[in-house]
Amino acid sequence: MKITFLKWGAVPLALLVSAAGATTVLAQDPSSSPSSPAAATPAQQPEKKADPSIAQRKENQQDRIANGVKSGQLTPGETANLEKKEAAINKETRADRAANGGKLTSAEKTQVNQQQNQMSKQIYADKHNANTAHYGNNKVGQRRENQQDRIAQGVKSGQLTARETAKLEKQQQGINQQVASDRKAHGGTLTASEKKQVNKEQNQASRNIYKKKHNAATQPNAKKP
Repeated sequence: MKITFLKWGAVPLALLVSAAGATTVLAQDPSSSPSSPAAATPAQQPEKKADPSIAQRKENQQDRIANGVKSGQLTPGETANLEKKEAAINKETRADRAANGGKLTSAEKTQVNQQQNQMSKQIYADKHNANTAHYGNNKVGQRRENQQDRIAQGVKSGQLTARETAKLEKQQQGINQQVASDRKAHGGTLTASEKKQVNKEQNQASRNIYKKKHNAATQPNAKKP
């Protein structure tokens, strides 16, 4: 009877030892801990992106304008107006920095950001309205397109400041208005003398584009040509 008791008593004891071992394994298994996967370290958390700097916002606006000029979504008149406003913001920013030892106060930064927000809306509106630059499949139209491409490249690279771009686009706007008026007066075509006159004006515009792209005035962080 004693032997039988020991025989049957050993079974529960073995089960207890086995269960205790399994508990130990589970306790050591990281996957069984509910806090393991969720315990992300600060380095794993997504970093909060800082607001773009004043200089970066200026560059972003110029890139958007350059793309609009290149695609024809912005007419010379629209571009001249946008760049005139951008030049005014830049001038105000420079004046504020000069008055504060090269820095902007928090209030000034807020003001510039508000102005750039308004500019951003204006760029979008002008790029998505019904006005587009139509160049035409002719020599006069091709020259207009070439000039716009050169201006767009100068804006994109930073070789042309907002003020310079406004002046160049105002010149292009004047030529385009003259061409439109001449075509209207002659059933949609230009006379030989009118074509010669437009070519002469575009030659002058071309020289102006070159000079402004190669002078000392550039946008901040301008890319070398």
